[in-house]
Amino acid sequence: MEHSVLTPIQGGQCRLLVRRHPDPAEVVQFVGNGLEVGQQIVVLAGPAWLKDLAGALSAKQYRPDVLLRNGRLIFLTAPDCFSQLIRHNDPLHRNSPRLNGSIVRWVSDWSWAYENGHEPADILNYQRCIHSRIHEATALSLCTVHCSRMERSFMLKILVQHRHALRTACQAV
Repeated sequence: MEHSVLTPIQGGQCRLLVRRHPDPAEVVQFVGNGLEVGQQIVVLAGPAWLKDLAGALSAKQYRPDVLLRNGRLIFLTAPDCFSQLIRHNDPLHRNSPRLNGSIVRWVSDWSWAYENGHEPADILNYQRCIHSRIHEATALSLCTVHCSRMERSFMLKILVQHRHALRTACQAV
């Protein structure tokens, strides 16, 4: 099961990319395209994957350090960031991401959750939280995952879980 990053993504929708490799190379084009047209990019992932993405962006001549400082690129480290996202309406909570554009590109890498053995109900709740934020932000969205155990039944489980999270998050908003 392979999904192409090149598939057009409409606002309020999300595509799932089951990555062939653990590194973020397959995601750099989606992020780079957004940066080139001036969009803000929000990336939620585990710390190692965020570091790899920053390295891949640097290799493509983007300056992630500058982009992070000026708010064009926001890195959210999973799973610690969920406390920030849940309280996003709290005006006293200063660490919540500030989305500063009408169109945002959002990348969520779920490898950290599947590889660390999180319960399916917990992963679904995390995905609902993110997809409700994506829906609020009129974002172009890409969810990714790479797991060491990528047999067909596991990939189908991931796809079903992603669709369920999307459907329930969009109905709640």
